[in-house]
Amino acid sequence: MYSFLFYLILEILGFIFLFLSFSVIVLYMLIMILSAMEMRDHRRKNRFADYQDIITSPLAPGVSILAPAYNEGESIVQNVKSLLSLHYGKFEVIVINDGSKDETLTKLINAFELQLTDFAYHEEIEAKPVRGIYKSKNRSYNRLLVIDKENGGKADALNAGINVSSKEILACIDVDCILSHESITRMVRPFMEETNRKVIAVGGVIGIANNCDVQDGTVTNYRVPTTLLGKFQVIEYCRAFLMGRMAWTRINGLMLISGAFGFFKRDLVVEVGGYFPKTVGEDMELVVRMRRHMEERNIPYRVSFVPDPLCWTEVPESEEILSRQRNRWIRGTIETLQLHKVTALNPNYGVMGLVSYPYWSVFEKMAPVLELLGVLYTITLIIIGDFSAFYFIALFIVLYLLSILVSSFSILYEQVSYNNYKDKKDLNKLILTVFLEPIMIHPKIVLWGLKGHWDFIKGKGGWGHMIRTGFKKSEDKKNIEPNTLNS
Repeated sequence: MYSFLFYLILEILGFIFLFLSFSVIVLYMLIMILSAMEMRDHRRKNRFADYQDIITSPLAPGVSILAPAYNEGESIVQNVKSLLSLHYGKFEVIVINDGSKDETLTKLINAFELQLTDFAYHEEIEAKPVRGIYKSKNRSYNRLLVIDKENGGKADALNAGINVSSKEILACIDVDCILSHESITRMVRPFMEETNRKVIAVGGVIGIANNCDVQDGTVTNYRVPTTLLGKFQVIEYCRAFLMGRMAWTRINGLMLISGAFGFFKRDLVVEVGGYFPKTVGEDMELVVRMRRHMEERNIPYRVSFVPDPLCWTEVPESEEILSRQRNRWIRGTIETLQLHKVTALNPNYGVMGLVSYPYWSVFEKMAPVLELLGVLYTITLIIIGDFSAFYFIALFIVLYLLSILVSSFSILYEQVSYNNYKDKKDLNKLILTVFLEPIMIHPKIVLWGLKGHWDFIKGKGGWGHMIRTGFKKSEDKKNIEPNTLNS
């Protein structure tokens, strides 16, 4: 009896893993097709667009750039100067010093001639106490506002910034990111084009600036990172942004906008209560909550995405730091899906409930666990002598080739659309990484994801300590600035 049940369970598991394997193949083929269609339409629509008209248009919305800062003293002045130099008519830069323990605030005060003001702080969204709000005595910096508050984490800092903001659109960014001078004009355009559906949020591509040259807040020379982990993340970001998020945008199912670079309707963010500070996935959670709000009120809406390279950041190139990041990502995903489980397979929530939520639950949240179970299942078959090497190798080759195909197409999308990596040596390095990633990098990603599940079960919170080395400067490629972030 027990033997029969054991083999029955094995048979059921075999069908489940086979079904999941073919589901992955079908889903990625659909993603490739949908993203190609969306990229084609985007390029056609924007081929002759004149973004200078947006800068001077009286109809252009105002933008409040919110930049939380924690222990950013080494680079904060240069980063803020870069933000103040963006090309746009109506915008303000709000830097939130989230209880930094270094000289972040002091350097801001000295560099921008800041003085404490009697700003009427109205707490629309709950946040940690604000110790002071600073403005510059120099009219050249009249767009800048600096908030000094008690430490509460990134989400809490953003909520304080929202309370102070005065523009229609919130641009929530990481203060250490490099933004293109045209970033605001390109990101606000979807808000201005809304017709029968309200655009509630717009996401943008995050590029990787490791090993690139940076001058005056702009990436001047693209190169792939020197490490294998860095090259892997270039491919991963191309897959995620130029393929994944473009495909989800096509069917209006996008559930995640990167916390490093996202634009939101301020009135709606305030209406839903701002960022939720008790999750490490505050960026995804806010988008899902905004979508729920619109669905529950039957208001037609859209979450849009701009695939232009407008923002660059430094990614971790050590396994220790990358593992912390992936641990946090999986915990944030689990927390968000649990907070909004009412949407799961619920037709009242449209595409999000019927398509996006199940996809994230199975192929993002549970992916590490399912891969571990697949390995254990294979080991069990080998032990009991019921293992078919032919079928295993055939399935492995199919999935390996699928991974190469998807990654190669993501690089092709980048080259056809933007051609940032002009050096053939860089392209050769990326192609080599495509072949190495499934074998050398992916197993580590799975292990870090499993660790994230375990830490979630144990109730572990927090972001973890992330260290950045700083960007290369074009005028001095050897100048590497140390920088420590709480992100």
